[in-house]
Amino acid sequence: MKLTKYVLGAVTAAAFAGGAVAQTEISWWHAMGGANGERIDRIAAGFNESQSDYIVTPSFKGNYTETMTAAVAAFRAGEQPHIVQVFEVGTATMMAAEGAVYPISELMDDAGVPFDQSVYLPAVVSYYQTPEGDLLSMPFNSSTPVLWYNKDAFAAAGIESPPTTWDEVNEAAQKLLDSGMTCGYSFGWQSWVMIENYGAWHDIPMGTEENGFAGLNTRFTFNNDAVVNRLQSIADSQESGIFKYGGRRGDSLSLFTSGECGMWMNSSAYYGSMVSQAEFEFGQTMLPLDTDVASAPQNSIIGGATLWVLRGKDEASYPGVAEFMNYMSSPEVQAWWHQETGYVPITSAAGVLSAEQGFYDENPGTDTAIVQLSLNTPTVNSRGLRFGNFVQIRDIINEEMEALWAGQVTAREAMDTAVARGNDLLEKFEKANN
Repeated sequence: MKLTKYVLGAVTAAAFAGGAVAQTEISWWHAMGGANGERIDRIAAGFNESQSDYIVTPSFKGNYTETMTAAVAAFRAGEQPHIVQVFEVGTATMMAAEGAVYPISELMDDAGVPFDQSVYLPAVVSYYQTPEGDLLSMPFNSSTPVLWYNKDAFAAAGIESPPTTWDEVNEAAQKLLDSGMTCGYSFGWQSWVMIENYGAWHDIPMGTEENGFAGLNTRFTFNNDAVVNRLQSIADSQESGIFKYGGRRGDSLSLFTSGECGMWMNSSAYYGSMVSQAEFEFGQTMLPLDTDVASAPQNSIIGGATLWVLRGKDEASYPGVAEFMNYMSSPEVQAWWHQETGYVPITSAAGVLSAEQGFYDENPGTDTAIVQLSLNTPTVNSRGLRFGNFVQIRDIINEEMEALWAGQVTAREAMDTAVARGNDLLEKFEKANN
């Protein structure tokens, strides 16, 4: 990639200059295979070469759910890693694991490693803070959904600029169909994009108790008119080809990269996939605004994962964990990671460095995720979610949304059922952790 000429050289010079054998091993379980797994190996190698006291050993443990489940089981067996990568919807579950988690703020303080939370993007760090402002886990691979669009297809259809509202999305989709395409748009990670981020973007709550931040007695409210009306409109547009469903996670990526759909709403972190798979000029822009719901967007919320530190390892190893967290958050490493993957730089300094290196000038639109997350100061509706059992609840939401796309239920029925089923699990989580 173009960015390697100015980023990889800097990382190599600053981080790979060393060579002494580390003395204390630090285990890191993660959920990234493929190219991103190789990039994780590169980060670990950079830290290992930068000093001689510790060696970080990354291990791939499957997808997000499998990795978190493996870490929980390992802790119970006394075989846990020092660090485990956990996706954002596992936050409440990790918080409830009393005695297992070593909060980042406490770790850094105990290790005497300088640590300033103000350098992190507010929309990133606020998701993982306690009410007192202490940081529980270290932000790592944070992303947010954006609207990807096929520039070549837009030009062929006579679409002069990317859509900014849902009405414009539908208008653009129809022009794409009129030009000969068979699909206007699709999206992936549908709960995250169309319920969780839709609510934040329009500053409406997904649940009570500040979306779970203010207490375990939270209950869902996403069966509101705004969500129901938007989902019903999407479902109704399937027959004409304006919308096409392609799967729960990133399964629908190929609908976009193959040229079948002209637009796709999903994570900014698919940048690397776009570069390698799309044989057309593509762009990314901010999520569309539903003007029937809000007059201006609020901010989007993050997905991805953070690094949680687990207790129970040799005390002498934790200063090394703190040093690694500090290294991993450095502007050079974060700028490289951001530019390679499309994940947002978790610190302001990494974003500034990326701009100074010319990355955004050479790759227009790659700062869209940062702009979205930083658009406004997060509100109680837009700083994130903290729902117990949310891994399972997302599956429930997926099931009900798929029933909607299949024409088996209306959007109202789907959301009412999802809320009822989800609230049952929230109540069980509340009872188990009180």
